Amino acid sequence: MKFKLLSLSLILSGCTSQLQVNTIHNSDLDVAYINDDKSTGTFRNFDPGEKAYPVTCQENCYPEHADLVCDSINQQCHYQGVQPKPKLNTKFKVKWLGHASFELTTPDKQIWLIDPVFGQFDWPVDWAFNLTGGFFRHTVSVNDQNLIRAKSVDAVFYSHIHYDHFNKADIKKLGTSPQYFTPLKFSEHFPNGSYTVSEMTWFSKTKLGETTIHFVPANHFSSRIWVPFIYSDWGKTLWGGWLFEHQGKKVFFAGDTGYSAHFKEIFKRYGEIDVCLMPIASYYHPENGQWYRYVHTTPEDALVASQELGCKVMVPWGYGNKSWQMGDISSHSALKRLLHMHKELNTDVSLYILNEGESVRF
Repeated sequence: MKFKLLSLSLILSGCTSQLQVNTIHNSDLDVAYINDDKSTGTFRNFDPGEKAYPVTCQENCYPEHADLVCDSINQQCHYQGVQPKPKLNTKFKVKWLGHASFELTTPDKQIWLIDPVFGQFDWPVDWAFNLTGGFFRHTVSVNDQNLIRAKSVDAVFYSHIHYDHFNKADIKKLGTSPQYFTPLKFSEHFPNGSYTVSEMTWFSKTKLGETTIHFVPANHFSSRIWVPFIYSDWGKTLWGGWLFEHQGKKVFFAGDTGYSAHFKEIFKRYGEIDVCLMPIASYYHPENGQWYRYVHTTPEDALVASQELGCKVMVPWGYGNKSWQMGDISSHSALKRLLHMHKELNTDVSLYILNEGESVRF
């Protein structure tokens, strides 16, 4: 048995030896472990425990909206509202590819991808999801995928290891040319190859080209492998969001997150944010709604968080024609609720709604 384990260890070591991993920890915050015990190897949230939510929609949360045209009730929709182009002069260009995936063009013309998942979940989880009540989603268009490959991607950013945010098959397609930026302890999930990976801790920073990269907390969790009574990797890799800064202009990607005090802490450290890419979906479940909301913001949670972050413009994501509709009533129910609650709260935060495949330079 010992020989078998040693052989497996040598094989795994050989498979991952080509990875070039750089750990970036230049934050004043210690890495947060469960019970503050590093020996557990299990990370915890920045602000753990029960939450008090400032606002909750109670009734008529999904009214019809004239600017949202759907093929059926809240399904396969297209937003057609007239939107004044924000005059923020950030020089960042944002393209929503679908679900949590974005293409970001920096002011110095670099092409960055955030949580790129072009197809389904990695096999065999895609089939397991389908067999247990899920479905194969509408994928990122082949045209968008081809355009991305033709552009020569400079960097790829991952927020956490869940299957709808991290896909090994797509990493193989993107290849080893881009620089990869991930949360701590993430690189062991990469496929075999000479990838360059920078693992980061919360509130650490680095720079690529002219843009400063900050990795920040999110209120979520990580897990990718679970074998009942045998193995679970729950909390073994960190999770978070990304803040990109160029000459004082900032773009924030929140990652999957619930509402918590980490938003106020981000504002305390970095000040107002020009563009906030905020999740608004996956909060609904008929039996386990409290847990779903703990790790996923409702549309009104996202609006409150955007206020606390000092966001000038909020771009929602997580819903849509290319989503898996996990923890959602329908593909666009979350957007209807967002449009409704934005009016109800009378917030100063401007919304900018992208359909999948659309882009805007802020």
